[in-house]
Amino acid sequence: MSLKIETVLCRAGVMDNYSYLLTDKETGITAVIDPSESAPIVRRCKELGLTPQYVFNTHHHFDHTDANLQMKETFGARVVGAAADSRRIPGLDIEVRDGDSFMLGQSRAEIIRADGHTIGHILWYFPDDKALFTGDTLFNLCIGGLFEGTMEQMFSSLEKIKNLPDDTLFYPGHEYTMGGADFALYLNSDSPDLQHYLKKAQDRLRKGLPAGPVTLGEEKKCNPYLLAEHPEQLRKILG
Repeated sequence: MSLKIETVLCRAGVMDNYSYLLTDKETGITAVIDPSESAPIVRRCKELGLTPQYVFNTHHHFDHTDANLQMKETFGARVVGAAADSRRIPGLDIEVRDGDSFMLGQSRAEIIRADGHTIGHILWYFPDDKALFTGDTLFNLCIGGLFEGTMEQMFSSLEKIKNLPDDTLFYPGHEYTMGGADFALYLNSDSPDLQHYLKKAQDRLRKGLPAGPVTLGEEKKCNPYLLAEHPEQLRKILG
């Protein structure tokens, strides 16, 4: 494991966004994923003695990019985002495309395009560290709304996630676990896997911690949207 991951809660109580500080252990090079609010990120960076060199965006929505320019001004960070979303990401410096690799020091990220929530949404996947940053594509027990893409595009994006190794930990863009829990329980209330999942999540949330990260293997068993086997089934689940 070459990557240190720090979760930063932003827009607390409003949108409950998660930004993440990623630091390559060997080089100390750091990136911020989806900085939605500058104050908590700057504060945590000062506490940890970090100076982010990069901003990694998953998509253009304001609650994932609002602090891009502040990160550039405060730290001199360079913004990295999808070429397909280049006109909508504030301060974009470096464009990446589906299938590209991006090196954070010695830590390698693979770029996975994931249309659905938006067109041009990407996932940041670090295979050697078994870490996946899903933005607003996949949340704990739910998925992102289809703001721009089609059901077929979202299904295809979820299939890409499902094909990743089960021991991959995923880090979502919001804390939506308990909201997703109601629907998951409605569909599958007798599932022991779901009951175990929710107990762990509730224990962590009571301690003021994020519900995740959760392995994709666990999520595949409990998230009703990942259980869909074709786009029409996903459409029915979404209602």
